[in-house]
Amino acid sequence: MGNHDKEKHFHGRDEHNDHEHDHGHKHNHHGHSHSHAPDNKAGLTIALVITSVIMLLEFFGGLVTNSLALLSDSGHMLSDVGALALSLVAMGLASRPPSPHKSYGYYRFEILAALFNGVTLFIISAFIIREAYERFIEPPTVASGSMMIIAAIGLLANIISAWFLMKKSDVKDNINVRSAYLHVIGDALGSVGAIIAGLLMLVFEWYIADPIISVVVSLLILKSAWGIMKSAVHILMEGTPPTIDSGRVEESLLQIDGVMEVHDLHIWTVSSGLDSLTCHIVIEDDADSQIILQQAIQQIEQKFRILHATIQVEKSNLNHSRGKV
Repeated sequence: MGNHDKEKHFHGRDEHNDHEHDHGHKHNHHGHSHSHAPDNKAGLTIALVITSVIMLLEFFGGLVTNSLALLSDSGHMLSDVGALALSLVAMGLASRPPSPHKSYGYYRFEILAALFNGVTLFIISAFIIREAYERFIEPPTVASGSMMIIAAIGLLANIISAWFLMKKSDVKDNINVRSAYLHVIGDALGSVGAIIAGLLMLVFEWYIADPIISVVVSLLILKSAWGIMKSAVHILMEGTPPTIDSGRVEESLLQIDGVMEVHDLHIWTVSSGLDSLTCHIVIEDDADSQIILQQAIQQIEQKFRILHATIQVEKSNLNHSRGKV
């Protein structure tokens, strides 16, 4: 193949890739914007208002009753207010269009928000455990009856917030919304813990129950926070989405007639619900590159639901150095 033919071939391939890239990008933006529908924002806003009110109630209630369980829960709620507000800000930023300096737009801000939320859960849990340690040594007297009433109100509010998020938001697939949801669930656990501690103190005058329950709730919160942080870091490290097996993707592409090799295959998540793929496929010299390219795009879309794919088609006379990663 002469230089002119090579130029023609690559121009045709790039033109076709651009068309497919645009086609996939439009579809994916449509799908992603669906996960950021107004209902998502409504769910987060309602949860934010409820959580803010209950946070103040539990904070002042904890001061009046001298309950660490209530104070720790209000401290956790303070992080929740920040987490919910940050999630709303992230959602707004993610809807901004891409720019020449940020070709993927601001979708990644959602992942940063989720990571920040996970870190705040860790920090607050550490403070609660430290305070609980001091109370183990000398458990203070707690107004358990008042504490239980306040905790019960907090539990009801958390259940309502969680219900709105479940009904109106994409808790399952959106890591940002899921991190906010876990904050609310952590609050509910804190309220349950405070009620149990209050009951034990009211019936048995077992005041050490207050710090014990606080530590148990903190450990449960840490477990949830670790899951969120692990997912966020995996995305930021350009890890392969957990729902996609890169080996199966490569195998699927190699099954296309005329494909000899697949290399430099990369699959990563830009943000929740937005996966991307790039790869090089080496084909037989007499094969039709456009037909193979079309089949490859269809395989990736239909089998793996990746709509944002960039594929470079190569023949044996192309001297291309392998990438470092």
